[in-house]
Amino acid sequence: MSRRAVVVGAGLAGTLAAAALAGTVDEVVVVERDELPPGPEHRRGLPQGRHAHLLMAGGLAAMEELIPGGRLRKDLLAAGAHEISLGRGMVVLSPEGWLRRWRHTGPQIVTCTRALLDRTVRQAVLDTTPVEIRTARVEGLLGDADRVRGVRLSTPDGGSEDLAADFVVDASGRGSRMLHWLELFGISGVPERTVDAGLVNATRVYRTPPGAEDFPLTMVQSDPYAGRPGRSAMVLPIEGDRWMVSLAGTRGGEPPADPEGFLRYTLDLPDPIVGRLISGAEPLTGIRVGHSTSNVRRHLERARRWPEGFVVLGDAVATFNPAYGQGMSVAAFGARVLAREVRHGGLGAPGLARRVQRGVAGTVDSAWTMAVSQDVWYPGASGGGPTLADRVAARYSRRLTAAATGSYPAASALMAVTSMTAGPNRLFHPSAVLPAALGSPLPPLSGPPLTARERALLRELDRTGVGA
Repeated sequence: MSRRAVVVGAGLAGTLAAAALAGTVDEVVVVERDELPPGPEHRRGLPQGRHAHLLMAGGLAAMEELIPGGRLRKDLLAAGAHEISLGRGMVVLSPEGWLRRWRHTGPQIVTCTRALLDRTVRQAVLDTTPVEIRTARVEGLLGDADRVRGVRLSTPDGGSEDLAADFVVDASGRGSRMLHWLELFGISGVPERTVDAGLVNATRVYRTPPGAEDFPLTMVQSDPYAGRPGRSAMVLPIEGDRWMVSLAGTRGGEPPADPEGFLRYTLDLPDPIVGRLISGAEPLTGIRVGHSTSNVRRHLERARRWPEGFVVLGDAVATFNPAYGQGMSVAAFGARVLAREVRHGGLGAPGLARRVQRGVAGTVDSAWTMAVSQDVWYPGASGGGPTLADRVAARYSRRLTAAATGSYPAASALMAVTSMTAGPNRLFHPSAVLPAALGSPLPPLSGPPLTARERALLRELDRTGVGA
């Protein structure tokens, strides 16, 4: 008898879950409520789809492990995505000062639009695995509290259909209805926590100015510990010879949606470098504003009962403030847990779903702690103020970041954790603790670490009159 797996949602988490299951069942059906665009175009099911996304090195590695053929990185770069060195390819003003650019490249990140990333991942999976995508809406689960046996669909023509399955994955995102579905089976009381700093994103796309094709990714970070609203800005290269410029502000410091206010916001940051860059660049779009930025976690691993044959992945488990660039990588880590557990014990192994759900929770822990331990400091943040542990962590984080402005071992530790190639324990390796204790061996930089050519280009683009 053939075996079928059903995945709810054709976003990044769902597509990767389909890849994880493709070698263990005869048929994988991905059910998506929205019509998927044929090319790399925005779709409404992605609330932050038009804003900046960074694919961390750890997340890319997990995706390449899941997708056969090792083609994903090549496909992304061939489609116009950019690969950027954390060590050399970025100009970053941290709350503790300018970070240096080192001779060592460090981990790489990939930048492109979310639409391009989703489409490239989806195409790679469809090309290399027997996965089918159907357009329909999942209305509920089939089965009972002991085992999920499929899904109930409403089809575009207004009909209804029961789709039997040996395994079901809910990857339908932050709007998932799985808690309601589980309650219908008598499974309730799943602990949830929300921490919301009220972050608002405002994003505009510009044409990359001639000569600026290799200009480093530029970022002015917000300061969670300053006792005032966080405000930040970033210029990152995307496909099509374009810059994506994303501003972000927490409650009370939200960026405006008008062009004049957008530019003024960048110039009022601790350094006006982003505003100086974009003042001489040609805008290609209007300003898009996004609000769905809260950290939400559902502790499904703590449920007293859990049905066999059912797993939840991606944003349906946890969403993160997008400022930290973690969500896509965490989704990939969760799908990798699913793949490894299925390969190890088989799809019918008793307790498989519970083990996967607990493993997924482990992949969420580090990212959740990193995001929440910073967001709780912003004025007006909901979900509880900083704990004693948060205060201790903040003190150490600030010392380590200050040391990283002039210590490569400290910077290397931060890059490893930021890129999600290492867990938070890397921050407490002796090579990081020592500079955190002693401080930076080099004096702080007085301005952005630009080359002579980059400084000349910045002066050439600057139309603001505020630059040196």
